[in-house]
Amino acid sequence: MAVVTTKSTAVTAGDAFPQTLTAQKIDGGRLRERVGVIEAVSGDSIASIYRMARVGSGDRISRVLLSCDAITTCAADVGIYDISSVNAGAVVDADFFASAQSLATALVNQDVTHEADAADAGAGFGLADVEKPLWQALGLAADPGKQYDIAVTLTAAAGSAGTVALKVQYVDGN
Repeated sequence: MAVVTTKSTAVTAGDAFPQTLTAQKIDGGRLRERVGVIEAVSGDSIASIYRMARVGSGDRISRVLLSCDAITTCAADVGIYDISSVNAGAVVDADFFASAQSLATALVNQDVTHEADAADAGAGFGLADVEKPLWQALGLAADPGKQYDIAVTLTAAAGSAGTVALKVQYVDGN
C-alpha cells in the first residue's frame, strides 16, 4: 500500500504554473435546475414515456432527483431521448440514469443520477462522467449541439394514479 496525493482536474489546473483556467462547467459554474411534473394515470402501460425536462448536449449533469406518489406496481427507467421534433423523439438511452426504479412507494427527491451505473457496472451515467458534458457522457465523438429530453419510461404498468416529478440539476454548457 502507498500513501498518495491525487488532484482533480480543477485543482491540477489551479496548481499549474502559470495557472490554467478550468472550464466553468467543472469549477465555478452556475448550477441550474429544470423541473417537470406529470400525472400518471392508472393503466398507463409498460413503455409509456413521460418527458420531464429538456437539457442541452453541452450541459454537465449534476443530479437527477425523482419524486412520486406511491403508484401501485409501477417502475420506470430514467433516461435520454431526442426531442420530439428531432428524430421523431427516438430513444438515445432509456435507462441512462436509472433502470427499473420502483415508483410503487412514495419517493421524495430520490437521487437516481448514478443508479443505472451502480446497478449495471458502468452501463449508465457513471462517476467517471461527472466532469463531462452530456454528449461526452453519452459516448459521442463530438457535440451535436442539440437538446435532449430526460424522460421516465415505464417498465411496469401503473396500477394506480399519482404524481411524478423530476428535478434535473446541471451546469449550463454555454
